[in-house]
Amino acid sequence: MKRMARVLPALRRGLDVMPSPLPDRPGLLLRDPLGYTDAVVVIPPALVPCLSLFDGHSDELDLRERLVRVTGEIEVGELVRHLVDTLDAGGFLENETFTRARETRHAAFEKARTRTPAHAGTGYPAEATALVGAMTQWVDGSGVAGACSPPDAGLVAIAAPHVSPEGGFRSYRAAYARLSPAMRERTFVVLGTSHYGDAERYGLTRKPYATPLGETRTDDGLLDRLVNEGGPAVVREDYCHAVEHAIEFQVIFLQHVVAPDVRVVPVLCGPFVRALEPRARPEDDPGVARFLDALANVVADAGPIVVLGIDLAHVGRRYGDADGVRADEGAMAVVGRRDRERLERVTAGDARGFWELTADGGDPLRWCGASPLYTFLRAVPAARGELLRYEQWNIDPDSVVSFAALEFRV
Repeated sequence: MKRMARVLPALRRGLDVMPSPLPDRPGLLLRDPLGYTDAVVVIPPALVPCLSLFDGHSDELDLRERLVRVTGEIEVGELVRHLVDTLDAGGFLENETFTRARETRHAAFEKARTRTPAHAGTGYPAEATALVGAMTQWVDGSGVAGACSPPDAGLVAIAAPHVSPEGGFRSYRAAYARLSPAMRERTFVVLGTSHYGDAERYGLTRKPYATPLGETRTDDGLLDRLVNEGGPAVVREDYCHAVEHAIEFQVIFLQHVVAPDVRVVPVLCGPFVRALEPRARPEDDPGVARFLDALANVVADAGPIVVLGIDLAHVGRRYGDADGVRADEGAMAVVGRRDRERLERVTAGDARGFWELTADGGDPLRWCGASPLYTFLRAVPAARGELLRYEQWNIDPDSVVSFAALEFRV
């Protein structure tokens, strides 16, 4: 007899999927980092294996059979409907509900005059006075603002973390001490990791970044050049800006240290997936090569300061490893040595050597900043760097992120 059952939509890719942190609600937590839905769902442990059936091929009869096995009950129709409806209503499935939510969010971002703060109240204080106090502590540590060093001759770039300022403030401080209010008329090209953007793509936006400290200015002239000369790798008004923290965190430090209306060109750098193949380089992609040339011309002609918002290794259970890790201990001591080996290539201006180390084995260290770093090294080949600070931080009890502060001069 022919099966007549509705095919289950596929579970969306790119969702945050992690063990539930709620002691009274164990299971698997699902949430949408792109903000198409605000829903957060915890799937009970017994139902977690059923998620594999939401693949766009299995149907509701397959789900019923699986539920009968895991529950030991024959009547599972209500449970089938509840699971499907919960995932659908939450916007976690590749279906019309999700499509409508995505279109609504994209239209709202396109229409907005500014890029509104996405992480105020979570990554940093949402109220201006409280944020100024926090920034003063993070930047100089004394409670007295204005402790930045004077501009450094030949300074062309700094690199700072994009981890939470609470965990990475010492490295933020080391990097941003190289900037000062005397630079308020300079343009800052901010190259941030795009955690959600397409591979081999660069996301740009003309929207000023708004934070509790004020609104940035966009250098439309430089942005126009990147759009016009950057070719097919450029994504205009990239929605990823609406939710990404890698640039937003740099903006609040730039506003505090340089000026609230600091002039920026925000660029989100997608991963170089194709270049992880043996003997491949990012510029083997014609679109990437064209953008690298465009950025090189902009830096050479206009002399902006480049700010890189990058983290390094991601190790531990949160990132799919079987074992938990502790910062600077055991396995993380080995990671630290490998991080520094890559950073030596970076500070030497050796883009090729850096990429060979990073791409080896598909990057088991999961460096979250490789594409902005490589982009900068290729665009400004004369730059030579100095490692100002290196750190590891337990983002949770079993997982560690490493990051650094660097400066580059020509």
